[in-house]
Amino acid sequence: MAKRKHSAPRRGSLGVRPRKRAARFIPRIKSWPDPQVESPMPLGFLGYKAGMTHVFMIDDRPGSPTFEQEIFVPATVIETPPMLALAARFYSATLYGLKPITEVWTEKIAEALQLHRKIKTLSLGKESIEKAHRKVENNKDSIARVTLLLASQPTLAGGLSKKKPDILEVKVAGSGDLSEYALSALGKTFRVLDVFSPGQVIDVIGVTKGKGFQGVIKRFGVKELPRWTKHRKGSRRIGARSPGMGTISHAPQAGQTGFHRRTELNKRILIIGEDGSKITPVSGFPHYGLVKTDYIVVKGSVQGAPKRPLALRWSIRPPKWIPSTEPRITYVSLESKI
Repeated sequence: MAKRKHSAPRRGSLGVRPRKRAARFIPRIKSWPDPQVESPMPLGFLGYKAGMTHVFMIDDRPGSPTFEQEIFVPATVIETPPMLALAARFYSATLYGLKPITEVWTEKIAEALQLHRKIKTLSLGKESIEKAHRKVENNKDSIARVTLLLASQPTLAGGLSKKKPDILEVKVAGSGDLSEYALSALGKTFRVLDVFSPGQVIDVIGVTKGKGFQGVIKRFGVKELPRWTKHRKGSRRIGARSPGMGTISHAPQAGQTGFHRRTELNKRILIIGEDGSKITPVSGFPHYGLVKTDYIVVKGSVQGAPKRPLALRWSIRPPKWIPSTEPRITYVSLESKI
């Protein structure tokens, strides 16, 4: 008699545990690539999800059955208003990871941002700024990473009503003196074309749509039990398990669904534009409105609801099959999405 098997492969990935609410709307980028770029430049940008549309483009994937043919591609529009460099932060390498040395802020934060009067801003004196500059000069040989604190300008975006800027810390990469570049960039404006180019693949980091507290059927997709048995009290259960010492840590349980921090890898940029009227549908994007500033169009869908801030980063694991040429777009849909 054959021996019965009492084990089975693990069901469900543990890579997204714990399934809890994201700690912040603006994601902190934890890992950065190290690309070989000539001139120093920031490797990230912040955008706001406007909505989805579709385009027709010439398929430029070698080996594809539709190579050099016109194909239908769903796409997501992300509005990317210009960002301002508020501060430069410098790190040194230690046995326990990167440790911040100091940070240098621009002298005129309020004038650079044109902030609303109700928003509190930092008031830094000239002495503290000069002290930070001297600290950078004294520790120039031990600087391992240079980053910029970039602030968005939501007042320029068409679909946003808020005025408070979102701040994103972005790594600076390239050849040359990165410290001098970061200090010279303080108070300057960066546009999305200064960071990305059409045809490039990027990573999109953001928070997904929140769905609240849900059961195991919706949260994990487990099979619902048959309902015809009379002695069963409910069909949407996972069996004789209850929270306690005997509960398996990765067993399906009810809990928070959605509003998780997630990363979409290798989303290809199809279009980078400066005039939002060329991408806005006739009646505007649902729950967003009009796109007025710079924007990018990426292939496929991305996480989050409309108006959700998304951190855009250079691809940390770029694929080899992405063509280096700019995509050939033949048609962009401007039909109403309502």
